[in-house]
Amino acid sequence: MKGMKAADLRTRTADELTDELETLGKEIFNLRFQRASGQLENTARFRQARRHIARIRTVLGERQRQARQGSAHA
Repeated sequence: MKGMKAADLRTRTADELTDELETLGKEIFNLRFQRASGQLENTARFRQARRHIARIRTVLGERQRQARQGSAHA
């Protein structure tokens, strides 16, 4: 997961990206609990996970826009 680039994400299927989003959402949820209980060691993981989620959402949004443009021109 570390060092994941948008170009790497574009090679994945929409289902894989959706599963990854779900996993990252659960991870952020768990990180919040760790922070609240004082057990969080790697605080930078929040930022990494949020940015990774943003990259995935960007790629999915690009695909949706391309699909809409493709159907509008047909």
